[in-house]
Amino acid sequence: MKEVNWVEILGYIASAFIAISFTMESVVKLRVVNFTGAVLFGTYGIFINSIPIVLVNYFIAIVNIYYLWKYFKSIKKANNIKEL
Repeated sequence: MKEVNWVEILGYIASAFIAISFTMESVVKLRVVNFTGAVLFGTYGIFINSIPIVLVNYFIAIVNIYYLWKYFKSIKKANNIKEL
């Protein structure tokens, strides 16, 4: 019986998250799912010792966090203006 390669399975799961993120209509959902995929793919890159995969995917994860933070900050600001 063949042994399960967990690292390869992680790569497939990460790829699925990235692919699914592009089907999202909501930008927030897209960024959350893409962030998850990027973190998983970056972790996969660590396991296979591929620095380019690690760097680009962790960079993408940081970009997603930045834009989510910026989005929620603008909503909070808009809500504060409405209260005035």
